[in-house]
Amino acid sequence: MKTFACGDVVPGCSHSFSAPDEPGILSQVAAHAAADHGLTEVSADLVAAVRAHIH
Repeated sequence: MKTFACGDVVPGCSHSFSAPDEPGILSQVAAHAAADHGLTEVSADLVAAVRAHIH
């Protein structure tokens, strides 16, 4: 099981995610970034930051 805490990349955000694999985490994070952070496009830098903090 993989986990990711948004606050590791976006200070102050308390959302966390879990999925069986990295693509599952990235999918959830992309939806969260759009809905809660107003990001319409997930940059390669953001993906790299998220991947670096997936446990």
